[in-house]
Amino acid sequence: MTAKLPALRADPEYLKAFAKIMSRIERALGPKRPAKPVTICVAGGAAMHFYTGERFSNDIDAKILARVMLDPKELQVAYRGKDGHARLLYFDTQYNDSFALLHRNAYDDALTISVKGVDSRRLEVRLLAPLDLAVSKLSRFSAQDQDDIRALARATLVEAAALRRRAVSALPVYVGNLERIRTSIDAACRLVTTAKKKRRSKEYH
Repeated sequence: MTAKLPALRADPEYLKAFAKIMSRIERALGPKRPAKPVTICVAGGAAMHFYTGERFSNDIDAKILARVMLDPKELQVAYRGKDGHARLLYFDTQYNDSFALLHRNAYDDALTISVKGVDSRRLEVRLLAPLDLAVSKLSRFSAQDQDDIRALARATLVEAAALRRRAVSALPVYVGNLERIRTSIDAACRLVTTAKKKRRSKEYH
């Protein structure tokens, strides 16, 4: 799967806080430049905010594709959102993707972003592609996950047919209840189709 990085919609103050945390993770790599960049793949609410700007997540769910010693106390930043509210953003060092539905190529297909103050030759910051982000929402499929899938559909970042193909192709490596996840796939595709119809209806009126 190849995808082009869409326009990002993150709140500027959120982006500054995110950049501070990423720069601290880069610093934790040590003074030497690694032979190749260490990759960090951002998922969850943080990736959602970058793509849609619709909701703020206090934590950054991300997988670092290398062993890095991190101090959780260093990975939290206070900032003020565009709504004027004080917020705290922190890196979730306990994040575990083991039980999520993820395609085996999800991290390879993640989209690289430029983060101010971060040397991409040392730390390459990626976002799960919108399609894989939607797929990752299917294992839990909570009300929030369903809202996130709708938001991605409203932003024209996922289509029902592509979502079904990607999700079904991820099933062989899924460790959860297959019957339940297939039901979630069907429901998610209906959500995307409905969101698309509503979007078109608004465009015509």
